[in-house]
Amino acid sequence: MGTFRVSVGIGNPNGTSLLEVDALVDTGATHSMIPESVLNELGIEPYEERPVGFANGQTAKQPIGKMRVVYEGREWECPVFFGPEGHYLMGATTLENFGLVIDPNGQRLVPVEYLARPF
Repeated sequence: MGTFRVSVGIGNPNGTSLLEVDALVDTGATHSMIPESVLNELGIEPYEERPVGFANGQTAKQPIGKMRVVYEGREWECPVFFGPEGHYLMGATTLENFGLVIDPNGQRLVPVEYLARPF
């Protein structure tokens, strides 16, 4: 499918400032991951540690917290792993929060069309 990046604003759910970052869209990642140093700078604190499997086959316990994500004028609070330097990933739960899916041909994010079904 290929990979692509999107520009998003990230910040502390309790704050007003946003940091614009370029993040790799990674539907293979459950949650988003941002460098620990960036999350610390934004005042985002972890609330627990969870096991994470990396693409290279390694596993580790990583701290997880909540960040505010702003994309195309919309805003959601999303889980985020505290990651190593240089790792800016937007995972599946963030995309789901925004109601977005990947258009593999156009390498872009598009809104999900939800169908209402009668009971």
